[in-house]
Amino acid sequence: MLRIVSLQLIATVVVGAIAALLGGWAAMISAVLGGLCCVVPNGIMAVRLFAASASGTATPATFFIWEFVKIALTLALLGATAWLYHDLNWLALVAGIVVALKSYIILLFRQ
Repeated sequence: MLRIVSLQLIATVVVGAIAALLGGWAAMISAVLGGLCCVVPNGIMAVRLFAASASGTATPATFFIWEFVKIALTLALLGATAWLYHDLNWLALVAGIVVALKSYIILLFRQ
């Protein structure tokens, strides 16, 4: 799971660079913030589930609780981004989110 989170972070940086070329600094920051709104909660969930499985306390309820926390944290970060960053480029933000969430597909095609 940590490989997926690191791949999501790399994909976020790449989409930020592409957004910078196409739309400037505001688009780059928007794309990176959009990606980070997904990467940070995924990373927190991955670390917590890894810790639970290492200690032997992992249950299906643990997964569902942390999945709820991940979704709530993602929505809170997106809300904070929209509220606090005034030069927000919505298209770049959505592109960052989509690329971060779908970057795991790359791992499916690797051997």
